Amino acid sequence: MKTIFKLLIIALLFSSCQEQQKIGFIDNGDVINDYKMKIDVEETYKVKKEAFEKRMDSINRDFQVEVKAFQLAQAKMSQNKAQEKYNELGQKNQQLTQQFQIEQQVMQQAFAKEMDSIISKVDDFVSEYGKANGYTFILGKNEAGSVMYGQEANDLTKTITEALNAEYKPEEKK
Repeated sequence: MKTIFKLLIIALLFSSCQEQQKIGFIDNGDVINDYKMKIDVEETYKVKKEAFEKRMDSINRDFQVEVKAFQLAQAKMSQNKAQEKYNELGQKNQQLTQQFQIEQQVMQQAFAKEMDSIISKVDDFVSEYGKANGYTFILGKNEAGSVMYGQEANDLTKTITEALNAEYKPEEKK
């Protein structure tokens, strides 16, 4: 009986000496969406997109004027001259379409690259925050369900977002 009692005491001592693991979680989407750097990047690209669309609309309007002028003058042209002008306008339309697609693709790739950079910054920040504050794990909550439940006391979403935004200096933008 004494040996069983001694074993229970030893087991109890070992289990009480175990270091408690500090675990927290963040809602990945909320942290990213509320990060000022991401908001600034989105605003910058919104302005760029609007400027691109205005320029594209202006070029399109000019092209449509050229098409209308051709349609009006077509009756007075020889068939060969009209066909030549028609082919020229078709080629110009194709070139404009390709130019717009390339510019739009370049803009989308630049935006995606900046968003990837922001996600990397957030990942690095959360990692450093976890180390500095003694966390064993900081889990990411997302729609895929990696964290199905977490006590509100362990939710670091607001804390991380505030710390990220406090560290962000808008003049660091490119």
